[in-house]
Amino acid sequence: MKQRNIYIAVAAIAAVLIIWLVTSYNGLVSKEENVTKTWADVQATYQRRLDLIPQLVSTVKGMSGFESSTLIEITEARSRASQVMITGTPDSAAYRKHQAVQDSLASATNRLIAQVESYPELRGTEAYRKLQVQLEGTERRIRVARQDFNAAVNDYNIAVRSFPRNLVAGLFGFRKKEGFQADIGADKAVEIKF
Repeated sequence: MKQRNIYIAVAAIAAVLIIWLVTSYNGLVSKEENVTKTWADVQATYQRRLDLIPQLVSTVKGMSGFESSTLIEITEARSRASQVMITGTPDSAAYRKHQAVQDSLASATNRLIAQVESYPELRGTEAYRKLQVQLEGTERRIRVARQDFNAAVNDYNIAVRSFPRNLVAGLFGFRKKEGFQADIGADKAVEIKF
């Protein structure tokens, strides 16, 4: 009878451990998939920006006398950004490269918008105003998507690093992920000169 109780206790402990292992693994998979989904959302907002920029460039090109070097810079930055789209969750090197080309594109677009301020006839056109509103909305969406991605990465990283779930994470190869980080010097105000 005692030996039977021991077997039952061992079986119960093994069942609890197996259930804990399965639920921990499934929880980590769920959190990792959420990171992947939120990264895809970031990619979708970047793609929206890439789709809007040719319209903006065409609208600005329609106005004579505008500096073509700015438009060429935007076209080149857009081309580089469209070549570095990443599927899945990026590793840190791919992530940094992707972030650099996206930041370059945003910077070029912002310079264009700042330069347009000295062209009142362009600034006043309905097409330009609509595109500017869409670009501003896209930049807000990108910011929110990045924040959501960072929140998902944070949630995942806490799960991967917390005891005892870190044992399951290590056993099945779940590794800490990187979120968006500010560029060096991003805490300084940007001066726009006309």
